[in-house]
Amino acid sequence: MLEELARWLAQAEIPADKIRLPYSLTPRPGPLGAARGSVCVVDGCFPPVATESLVREILAESPDTAVAVLAEDLAAPFAFPLLRAGVKGLLTYANARRQLLPAVSAVSRGGYWVPRALLTKFLDTLLSRSAVPPPARRTSLSRREQDVLDALLQNLSNKEIAGRFNISERTVKFHVSNLLAKFGVQRRADLILLSFQSRASFPAATAPGPAAAAAGPLRG
Repeated sequence: MLEELARWLAQAEIPADKIRLPYSLTPRPGPLGAARGSVCVVDGCFPPVATESLVREILAESPDTAVAVLAEDLAAPFAFPLLRAGVKGLLTYANARRQLLPAVSAVSRGGYWVPRALLTKFLDTLLSRSAVPPPARRTSLSRREQDVLDALLQNLSNKEIAGRFNISERTVKFHVSNLLAKFGVQRRADLILLSFQSRASFPAATAPGPAAAAAGPLRG
């Protein structure tokens, strides 16, 4: 897998360093020396707890590195702890050849690459458990942008936001587009996940429960 990934990246003229870790319940990457804006692609061949531990080690040593994980299966018990730990990309081996390059490109720009159904289930779990805190601001927001952001993080539709603030849906779309651009993401789901990963704190041992029906479908 390591050789195959390196070959795909080389074909796209993306420089890559290969780090082979010994099989262990507590794998440690050692000093990565990763440059700011780098992407670390982890082969999740270790047991789930060990893969999560490895991801946390990488992010503790290189907090500016975006992490993507490849695995055989992205079941919730495996994927949710990784998303809580700060992983931005999740891919299966079956989809790696087709998705690796766009995934690396997306997460290197601050975005996310997570299967939509999995991300929706994860965000439904977040929204059903507690209020999602606003993301750390990277730039100043107008009062109306802040209002729309707060409503967006409550998973309200454009129509519901328009009704709450007595503005048109077109105006809501304008503010949402501005917010996505200011926070460097492409979808509402990415913004909610960004807010969770930047501020929320969940115990590592917490097992995600089923999504509550009251949370409703993820919009946008």
